[in-house]
Amino acid sequence: MAPSPRFLTLPDVAEVLNVTVRQVYALVRAGDLRGIQIGGRGQWRIENSELEDYIARQYARTDASLTEESEDLSSS
Repeated sequence: MAPSPRFLTLPDVAEVLNVTVRQVYALVRAGDLRGIQIGGRGQWRIENSELEDYIARQYARTDASLTEESEDLSSS
């Protein structure tokens, strides 16, 4: 089995997250997903570990949101 590449293109990340390339670009430009620009044309690359960190942060954010909603419902 071939090792996964260290860096992913925006279309690769879009495929993993099941979103559009435009959505991934917006995440990068907003600073939500860290990436680097390489080459003369400034193409974006996302390190695999950065994508995994982003996914983990989204899980944590979702968990916190659900906990907050649950607490709001129980106090009503």
